[in-house]
Amino acid sequence: MTAGGLAMPFRSGGAGEAAAGTAAGADASGRPTAADRRIGPPVLEVRNITLRFGGVTAISDISFDIRDGEVRAIIGPNGAGKSSMLNVINGFYHPQEGEIVFHGQLRRALKPHQIARQGIARTFQNIALFKGMTVLDNIMTGRLTKMHRNLFWQVLWKGPAEREEVAHRAAAERVIDFLEIQHIRKTPVGRLPYGLQKRVELGRALAAEPSLLLLDEPMAGMNVEEKADMCRFILDVNAEFGTTIALIEHDMGVVMDISDRVVVLDYGKKIGDGTPDEVRRNQAVIDAYLGVAHDDES
Repeated sequence: MTAGGLAMPFRSGGAGEAAAGTAAGADASGRPTAADRRIGPPVLEVRNITLRFGGVTAISDISFDIRDGEVRAIIGPNGAGKSSMLNVINGFYHPQEGEIVFHGQLRRALKPHQIARQGIARTFQNIALFKGMTVLDNIMTGRLTKMHRNLFWQVLWKGPAEREEVAHRAAAERVIDFLEIQHIRKTPVGRLPYGLQKRVELGRALAAEPSLLLLDEPMAGMNVEEKADMCRFILDVNAEFGTTIALIEHDMGVVMDISDRVVVLDYGKKIGDGTPDEVRRNQAVIDAYLGVAHDDES
């Protein structure tokens, strides 16, 4: 589907309709089976990343990859370095050692907005929305990296700038339809309950049409029903549009249900990496979550 020449995969009908459409090829949890999903080669590789803040090492010599089309979970106890790793991936932090390879190319140090233009979008552990702006306007901010008319046309507005804004607004409306939030599209987000604000933040990230979507605790603070809705939207984005997703999440039930692979961090080190079943049986992971003492070499 296009809008003014802009490719936009989202369509009206919402995630509920999508879930119904894929039910025939889904497992017991409602997720499309492996045969219906294509997991490709690595889209991003983290190689021997070390990140320090003064004398504190937040991340120590960590390597893993994120494959095209998969849902990749990053888990670990509080303070394990998970959010710091996402900040490295999206360019907010620059590590002292190691390198990032994105789509087969070694990535130089870039600013977050430059990385966003490359196709990486994210949500945050603490909601980072413009509370006085409407849902629609917040989601429109996700389109900013795709707007190309210069200041002259923006001031004049009529003509090319107007056509560009109309096209991007149509794309934002399709995201709103997809997330089933049409009824609050004109509501300032500061008036919304927490669960809906998290959905709006997801919408802003989706509006950027990312090839890699980073989600930092997308279900934190939600009740059971809100978590179920968020899981449904995440799986729909991944299965229907092929968006690669990396997420941090503390709810192990969610992680084991929706992830293809899981990487486990503890005290800034990687202690596990594999499928959910492999990670579940990993003794180092069990020890970390049960608080069993371990030395610096574990």
